[in-house]
Amino acid sequence: MSGPLTGYTVVELQGIGPGPFCGMVLADLGAEVIRVDRAERVPAETPRRPPLDVLARGRRSVAVDLKDPEAVETVLRIIEGADALIEGFRPGVMERLGLGPDVCLARNPRLVYGRMTGWGQEGPYAQMAGHDINYIALAGCLAHIGRPGEAPVPPLNLAGDFGGGGMLLAVGVMAGLLETAKSGKGQVVDAAMVDGAALLMASFHGIAAIGRLEPRGHNRLDGGAHFYDAYECADGEYISIGSIEPQFYAELRRLAGLGDPKWDAQLDAGAWPDLKAEIAAVFRTKTRDEWCTIMDGSDVCFAPVLTISEAWEHPHNVARNSFVEVAGIRQPAPAPRFSRTPGDIEGPAAHPGQHSDEVLARFGFDDAEVAHLRQSGAVR
Repeated sequence: MSGPLTGYTVVELQGIGPGPFCGMVLADLGAEVIRVDRAERVPAETPRRPPLDVLARGRRSVAVDLKDPEAVETVLRIIEGADALIEGFRPGVMERLGLGPDVCLARNPRLVYGRMTGWGQEGPYAQMAGHDINYIALAGCLAHIGRPGEAPVPPLNLAGDFGGGGMLLAVGVMAGLLETAKSGKGQVVDAAMVDGAALLMASFHGIAAIGRLEPRGHNRLDGGAHFYDAYECADGEYISIGSIEPQFYAELRRLAGLGDPKWDAQLDAGAWPDLKAEIAAVFRTKTRDEWCTIMDGSDVCFAPVLTISEAWEHPHNVARNSFVEVAGIRQPAPAPRFSRTPGDIEGPAAHPGQHSDEVLARFGFDDAEVAHLRQSGAVR
């Protein structure tokens, strides 16, 4: 293993979305992440290829039946040798399984116990089901994304699940590990996607506080301004323009041929709709590649709008090795980058239970104990 988290061990209770994303980030940065999968997910026969789940990369898997008390005790013994745990169940589920924070911290007082939910551990919505779109809606995020006069547009599930969820849980776990190194004590990290999405909106709260946050689609950064948007080109492809600062706006004007004095009104919001229509017509006169030829290397604040497969091949991403191939699947490389302890991908996603014997041996189970757990069905 390599990476700044080498030497740390994290137990991940298998879940979906933000929990696995957090586990991936921690594993990419060098942590040994042991994924506890459900016994019923173990394939009947050994598959020919690894799973296609990029979020599950870099872990070893042990499969257990958490309805079996012996399986719960097995997980607790693993937790005794871990530095952190991450889970993404609804509030109360881990407690009912016998793996709640009180039990786990009693077995390992230094444990950083990371919890990932949508609504948080308490509050009126805590027990409700939900998804990214619901969490960012309640956080005051979704209402500000989209075109004027149209419905809000979900930004995939980036703001709730991954940015405000899994990434914030990873930050919380790492902060907890730093604190534990000083105090010698563990603690619970309560990461909620609604909290994280709200945090991502911090700068806009300042704008709202002075009454300058306009309705959706009428602000500088939401497509309201003509100098900050994505525009269609002659070939149906798109480019992105973000010429906010005066010097970058001047470069946009120079390279796009916007010499008329009417373009001087950059910050006149009343002029934005007309200027947007006119600049859209300008960008439709050339193909995306032609605009790249004109604007690449400039200070316009410009980039072509690429699909995932196009992003793989773009010269800038290729030069930085931004994408790598693991088990035949192209995927993002570990980030951020470290000069002395670079992160790495230990391997593709594991099949549930693929490393059960290996993991148990790693945490001190002898051959007889492993055989007993397998025979009883507690571990598969």
